[in-house]
Amino acid sequence: MIQALAKSDREHFVRQFVTWEQFQALESAFADINGVRLNYCEGVLEIVGIRRVHEMIRTLLGALLGQYFMLKRIRFVSTGTYTQSLQGRTKFQADLSYNFDTEKEISDLCIEVVVTSGNVAKLRKYQLLEVPEVWFWEEGKISIFCFQDGDYVQSSHSLCLPDLDIEHLEQCLLMDSQLEAMLAFENIYR
Repeated sequence: MIQALAKSDREHFVRQFVTWEQFQALESAFADINGVRLNYCEGVLEIVGIRRVHEMIRTLLGALLGQYFMLKRIRFVSTGTYTQSLQGRTKFQADLSYNFDTEKEISDLCIEVVVTSGNVAKLRKYQLLEVPEVWFWEEGKISIFCFQDGDYVQSSHSLCLPDLDIEHLEQCLLMDSQLEAMLAFENIYR
């Protein structure tokens, strides 16, 4: 099911040299349209249509992480697709975002599920807010980036969740059955 992802399952449009004011006008115009997300970062506008495969992976990933937090007794605040912004510079929504221990204005961990468009250039919006850790799920793999000395460094493991087996998480996300994925994930942490 999830292994046979189609790149065309997510609509994507990028436009450069967009002013903050133009972005705000477009954001108002798109306010009542479901399934569309607008992101802005220093003059670059991204309009993304959210589709079924994206949502299946996002919700399963959120369920698996919630299960992990419960089994490991990790105090967390799930902020979902909370809009994060820096006036005039960036405004976006991660697919999943979390704070650990206490609620904070800036998320500790943001996760993007990338079905058709993505690259490390997307890190700039997170860099402006100094989000400590960002994950990108793309083509079955999770890339982890940790904020250090004003920039992101790619890592093989999570600093926020150092005991999480990322490779096993990736395998669970590609299983045909979400129930089987959750059971397989639970088995290694019980």
